[in-house]
Amino acid sequence: MPQTKSWSVQSVLLLLLFAAIAVFTLFPIYALFLASFKPSQELLRYGLNLRFDTELMSLKNYAFIFSGDASNYFGWYTNSLVITVLATLLCLLFSSMVGYGLAVYDFKGRNLIFVLVLIVMMVPVEIILLPLYKLIIGLRMMDSIWGVILPFMVAPLPIFFFRQYAEGLPKDFLDAGRIDGCSEYGIFFRLMAPLMAPAFGAMAILQGMGAWNNFLWPLIVLKSNEKFTLPIGLATLLTPYGNNYDILIAGSVLAILPILILFIFFQRFFVSGLTVGGVKG
Repeated sequence: MPQTKSWSVQSVLLLLLFAAIAVFTLFPIYALFLASFKPSQELLRYGLNLRFDTELMSLKNYAFIFSGDASNYFGWYTNSLVITVLATLLCLLFSSMVGYGLAVYDFKGRNLIFVLVLIVMMVPVEIILLPLYKLIIGLRMMDSIWGVILPFMVAPLPIFFFRQYAEGLPKDFLDAGRIDGCSEYGIFFRLMAPLMAPAFGAMAILQGMGAWNNFLWPLIVLKSNEKFTLPIGLATLLTPYGNNYDILIAGSVLAILPILILFIFFQRFFVSGLTVGGVKG
């Protein structure tokens, strides 16, 4: 009985702690959501606050965005969606194949390649921006979505993650597939990839969030307003001649939706995928 009582107190304290963390985490989003209904004069006067004043709140900011007068908002939104979908799918495809190959096939230099992947994973991306910039210029991909996507079609973190996950898969499937006459690509796509679904789900969320929120590299590559991604386009609303904070905040609220949908769709894979992929090795 004393142990049960002690556990109950501990559970209540943990619950209060998690509730406090949840409130602290969600507070900026709640403030942002309220501010998206207020005019810029109100935001300049009080900033982001929790004043729920229905007299000052309206749908004018969202109506302005949907009217098509807010610069090229939906063009930026579409560009971000296209780049995020393509970058995530291609990164998952190629990184999973590399990680799977490092985990399953025994060949000379396999460990060296894996060590190089770990080294690259520790290097900040800002350090390699200059050589990437020269590469994109050489390939004549400046101001194109492929210039944004191409350098990150294979990433070290997903390779490491898929390699760790594939290490824990039963190798009997490989032998069974080969006996049945399946090719190595067939074994990967038809047998092993479905078993790696939790890893794909977890990496889809992380890579999708990274591609959607990426600001620095698209800012370097993209030059035309009609090709800007959403983070860059929203940043252009802040100018020395006037800051459209009301439109910026309303646009930022709508920018949350794709990531929210992505997380809801893959959340059942997220915890299991990260847990297994982070432990096996």
